[in-house]
Amino acid sequence: MTTVTPAAATTPTARRVEADPGPSRRSPARRRSTPLTIAMLAVLAYFLLPLFWLLIASTKSTQDLFNTFGLWFSHAPQLLSNIRATFTQDDGVFGRWLLNTVLYAGASALGAALLAAAAGYGFAKYRFRGHSAAFNLVLGAIMIPTTALAIPTYLLFAKAGLVNTPWAVILPSLISPFGLYLMRIYAEDAVPDSLIEAARMDGAGELRIFCTIALRLLAPGLVTVLLFTLVATWNNYFLPLIMLNDPNLYPITVGLSSWAAQAQNGGAGASSDMLALVVTGSLISVIPLVLAFLLLQRYWQSGLATGGVKQ
Repeated sequence: MTTVTPAAATTPTARRVEADPGPSRRSPARRRSTPLTIAMLAVLAYFLLPLFWLLIASTKSTQDLFNTFGLWFSHAPQLLSNIRATFTQDDGVFGRWLLNTVLYAGASALGAALLAAAAGYGFAKYRFRGHSAAFNLVLGAIMIPTTALAIPTYLLFAKAGLVNTPWAVILPSLISPFGLYLMRIYAEDAVPDSLIEAARMDGAGELRIFCTIALRLLAPGLVTVLLFTLVATWNNYFLPLIMLNDPNLYPITVGLSSWAAQAQNGGAGASSDMLALVVTGSLISVIPLVLAFLLLQRYWQSGLATGGVKQ
């Protein structure tokens, strides 16, 4: 007896139904969400619009800043002239501010990342008396705003004679409770206990294990803490404001603020284009941070992914 297979018995209507898997069976890669796309575009515009305005405003004179549309160029762009005037204003003090900021942020970021890596590795791989209490103290320190510590820090540094020196900005920035917490979570998974035991059996000391083995495995988390501290120190305003009195020691944040005050009050050294110089200086100060994120983006993303998800 000849039997009819289901494929042969399938009608054209049934074949069309089987060919269309329906919305619930479509591949996730093909799904599109219009509201989500609109929301992401709105978030993108929210973050990029200030940078776009800063770029446009840096090409204008002070008069054009108030007389032209803010989100488009003027009839006579003068970006190069503004940059030249920014670096020559007040005998080139902006270049000194930029170098000061690189020194403060670079030294603070490297030091804070190394200290956080060492402390986080110690909390993750060693057990000692008061281990939990000390780590809970670190977690509590994360909740304390830095502005609340500014005045006590100033009094402490005044007693030590470090006020109005670069150390007054660098030393407080070396302490990063959040960086220590992040490195502890990262070290628990990134550095296997078996690898440490193998190194000990080969005769390696604890310091050598950390410097030659653990530090390499902690590199992505190290870069993450470095970037966070770099941005925090680069943008820090209140601490240098109360610690430094010499304009030659100012970072960019305090220096540009002094220029803005001169532009508003018409103080000594103020020019008609002082506000344009403040805007151009702000644009120049953003460029190093953007380059740092672009160059270290791969390490930063992997550090966040591994440190944020504990297996």
